[in-house]
Amino acid sequence: MNIKRSIVLRVRVVFILVALAACAIPYRIAVVQFQQGEKWRAKAEQVNFQYREVPATRGNIYAADGSLLATSLPFYRVAIDPTMAKDAKFKSGIDSLSRLLSSFYRDKSATAYKRMIQDARGDKKRYLVLNRKQIGYQDMQKMAKWPIFREGRLGGGVIFEKVEKRYQPFNSLASRTVGFLNEDEYGAGIEYSFNNYLKGKDGKALFQRLAGGSWKPVFDAEDIKPENGYDVYTTLDVNLQDIAETALRRQLIDREAAFGSVVVMEVKTGHIKAMANLQRNKNGKGYSESYNYAVGDIGNTEPGSTFKLLSMLALLEENKISLNEMIETGNGAHRFYNQTMYDAKRGGFGTITIREAFEKSSNVAISKLVDMHFGSSPSKFLAYVDKAGISEPFGIQLAGEGKPFFKKPGAKDWYGTSLPWISIGYESKLNPIHTLALYNAVANNGVMMKPLFVKAVGRGNSFVEIYEPEAIRKSIASEKTIKQLQELLEGVVLRGTAKNILNTDYSIAGKTGTAQKITNGRYTETYYTSFAGYFPADRPKYSMIVVIDSPNGFAAYGGDVSAPVFKEIADRIFALDMELNPVDQSKIFKAESDDPTIPVIKAGKGEDLQGIFEHLGLSAKSPAAEEWVKPTFAAERVDLKINETDKPVVPDVSGMPLRDALFILENKGLRVNYNGTGRVIQQSILPGTQLKPNTTINLVLG
Repeated sequence: MNIKRSIVLRVRVVFILVALAACAIPYRIAVVQFQQGEKWRAKAEQVNFQYREVPATRGNIYAADGSLLATSLPFYRVAIDPTMAKDAKFKSGIDSLSRLLSSFYRDKSATAYKRMIQDARGDKKRYLVLNRKQIGYQDMQKMAKWPIFREGRLGGGVIFEKVEKRYQPFNSLASRTVGFLNEDEYGAGIEYSFNNYLKGKDGKALFQRLAGGSWKPVFDAEDIKPENGYDVYTTLDVNLQDIAETALRRQLIDREAAFGSVVVMEVKTGHIKAMANLQRNKNGKGYSESYNYAVGDIGNTEPGSTFKLLSMLALLEENKISLNEMIETGNGAHRFYNQTMYDAKRGGFGTITIREAFEKSSNVAISKLVDMHFGSSPSKFLAYVDKAGISEPFGIQLAGEGKPFFKKPGAKDWYGTSLPWISIGYESKLNPIHTLALYNAVANNGVMMKPLFVKAVGRGNSFVEIYEPEAIRKSIASEKTIKQLQELLEGVVLRGTAKNILNTDYSIAGKTGTAQKITNGRYTETYYTSFAGYFPADRPKYSMIVVIDSPNGFAAYGGDVSAPVFKEIADRIFALDMELNPVDQSKIFKAESDDPTIPVIKAGKGEDLQGIFEHLGLSAKSPAAEEWVKPTFAAERVDLKINETDKPVVPDVSGMPLRDALFILENKGLRVNYNGTGRVIQQSILPGTQLKPNTTINLVLG
């Protein structure tokens, strides 16, 4: 009996508790709905609706001629609010829309797309991504005309979500100088260094949170539109950049080198016209730009003999030497304390003039002279390094500039041998850009210009920043010393270690450099080769440095490896630059008929020549506008005949301007050397000869 009562009591207690809980639930619902309703509705709105950032469109990066180096292209993700379309529009358009989606994306059948959209509409889903694949602007414009979509965002529910991607029209050309920026806003080059201008100012818009965690934009009067980024206008020349990269890559491949760098600077302004940095890929196949050796810390290395220019500057400024006085180099070896200095030439140069010592790049001669005149006061020598402006970073426009390094007298690492070795480019570190600035200053009559990569920032014709050419040093040495240095640099090409790049069309001034590399604390038989200089030597317009690291093969010195690349690039620039190589009109328009008013243009592109003759009122018709043609002349008429260049034989380029001839021959896989100016008057391989790739053809221009 007691047990029965106990069970009944427990049941009653449980029943009462359940009854109380049942009463408490409606009470709590009432409290939440009526008493706390506003609070929770506000919180729900805060969770489901948020003002989120709308990224601004990133500014463009332009080359000096207006060519586009980097831009942001709009891509779109296609979504739909399937509840927005009215029943009649939805029913009449869903079949056609599904077929179009299936045909475009090719991932689902039309039936699958129809079922997916209908199910979402039935479930009253407000946001459905139709496909994760992003489409371009043209495709977006085409899709906007499809059934249901053509009703727009409010009438048909279509949502084109814009996603911008960075695009470089010239692919890898100058890729490290143009640079990049990752999601954490870290990167390199102009993209990173000018990010504050390029990125613009993000806007804000109201978004609604939907099932699955996705967000749908909602129109709101308080939306803040993004301010697009500013455009950046660089000093780079696309044609010169292409020339530099092509020549550098060819030599790196031929010499199986580790990496190489080329920088081309405009003498008077300091504008960087081209900068190429190519490193062997990790898989050992090919070369690409992965680091800016011309500017960055890794490129900071012992410059070798190109630094001898600074040593000569210091010696000449002291007025203690004459270029024609003699210096004894003996058998090419000289001992400084416990170390022996050697010349590259076995057996040495004997007794030579100081001028010859520089031209032949005698280590013994230069180090002896510097030790003789500055050994008791090495700080005085290093003061000339400071005066020349190469002992500290320039503060260039690209982030990550390496810091030059020079030992200081009295420091723990300063030895009696330090000064002689510094004088020939060892026990110190310089970037190629710093060495180039020194040579550019000599070309610029002593005025050292700051390397300039960007000349303006703005939108359209409105600029927020304009960067004028800036002189780092108004004079790195006296006028007399600069003239003597110019003579020395010309002598290196005329008679010295770079006489292999001497040519008759224009003069080059410069200096070779070869520095042994350190491995495990010891100098090895691997080299850092370079050539720095300017051209034309008598009226300098461009300065350039070429660096090639660890070349393989015989004669791996600066004059054999880097100097030929310098000449190849300089030749192409000289041929393209109308200011340096003006067109002789008498060679283009020359009377060869009875009528002296009829010009003779020996060869060219069909549409170009036809336009010229028609402008002159002459009857001329090209058989094919895109073909290379040659004209023949009759009374008051010009016949343009096709000049066959597509056959697998050496083409006839006689009569063509150099630019056209280079285009045709190099596309055939031929290597081109040329002399003279004007048009092609002779080619070393006869037209019609069987084509052999990588063969060298010599052209004579006149």
